Amino acid sequence: MRDPLLLAVGSLTTVPVPAPRRVDPCVAGRAMLAAPAAVLPLAVAVGVLLVSTAALDVPAAARGLLAVLMLALGTRALHWDGLSDVVDGLTASYDRERSLAVMRTGTSGPAGTLAVVLVAGLQATGFAVLSGSTPGCLLAAGCVLGSRVALATCCARPFPSARSDGLGAAVAGTVPVPLAATSWLLLAALLATLAGPVPAGAAVLVAAIATLLLLRRCTTRLGGVTGDVLGAGVEVSLAALLLALA
Repeated sequence: MRDPLLLAVGSLTTVPVPAPRRVDPCVAGRAMLAAPAAVLPLAVAVGVLLVSTAALDVPAAARGLLAVLMLALGTRALHWDGLSDVVDGLTASYDRERSLAVMRTGTSGPAGTLAVVLVAGLQATGFAVLSGSTPGCLLAAGCVLGSRVALATCCARPFPSARSDGLGAAVAGTVPVPLAATSWLLLAALLATLAGPVPAGAAVLVAAIATLLLLRRCTTRLGGVTGDVLGAGVEVSLAALLLALA
């Protein structure tokens, strides 16, 4: 698991790690499955931030925004860039090639900017509500881990790559469907220890449905997934988990 974990940590966080010695579809698939473990330091940092700011009587809204900021800094805002590009691409044109070209530009249009503001606001609200108690802060940290489960689903074998190059092409179809499904079940079990089986199960179901709806839309419009779609899946999944549990 050394190479998959190094690939996951190096790709998904700002934590400096050595380059993996080998990168192939097998390593890429395992890296996507290892994504929750790769962001464990970020999840812990968010939990500590929420607990400490709550103890200092920092306003709840500010606590939520600070948590979103910490995650953005810890990931180089990579997933936010993906969300912005996906929404810009989907709203730019009904032509597949035109949408993919817009996503490649890296600039943020009005639709992408609005999507980032809305999803960030939803996440901040969820963090703010959960930060009202220590168990809630732990649950928020669990949601950070859980949101990365979306990556395994985005890279499951039914979803092809929209391009022949890029991150999407390297990881698309590398995760067997049973393992992607098992990841959600393991997430539900983890969250159930903090929130109870019914709330946890409902939150995981909402996040999984949101991720699948995003993938269906992108597959229909773009022909498959890209690296941007993976980032969008993470941010949408995190917002869904936080709101469902808040």
